[in-house]
Amino acid sequence: MEAAEARAMPLNIGLNEKEREEIAQGLSRLLADTFTLYLKTHNFHWNVTGPMFQTLHLMFEEQYNELWKATDTIAERIRALGFPAPGTYREYSKLSSIHEEEGIPSAEEMIRLLVEGHEAAVRTARSVLAVADQVNDAPTVDLLTDRMQTHEKTAWMLRSLLVKEGEAAKKTGS
Repeated sequence: MEAAEARAMPLNIGLNEKEREEIAQGLSRLLADTFTLYLKTHNFHWNVTGPMFQTLHLMFEEQYNELWKATDTIAERIRALGFPAPGTYREYSKLSSIHEEEGIPSAEEMIRLLVEGHEAAVRTARSVLAVADQVNDAPTVDLLTDRMQTHEKTAWMLRSLLVKEGEAAKKTGS
């Protein structure tokens, strides 16, 4: 905990410092994943080309705007738990399970990379959820549940763009 905040007034929200710290560390990893995914999505928005340009350009914009808002929500929860939120590229590169891309991938590869990124964020959120749920940290559980739903839905929508014509009918038995 920051010394100035501890001197000002102790934090007493029903979670001990060790519990809050463990959750804040997990949320810091989620924040790093979210920011890295935001940056990757924004990069792809700027650099996508090909026949799906308009669709992907607009979809990526909607997605990076949602991710940007999520970074604030996650960082503010970390602060509410009494810990500083990471906020530098250096910290994010150490904490994130999502890696930056070199070069400009094809539109289809962009989609695949974003699916992988959203799934990685879900795994990170799920790992923190177990800890938050165990200590009855309902606000963090709610935040994580919302993040998992959003990332899973986004991954599904992106993945659906990779289905080739005729494949969907084969899988449903039509």
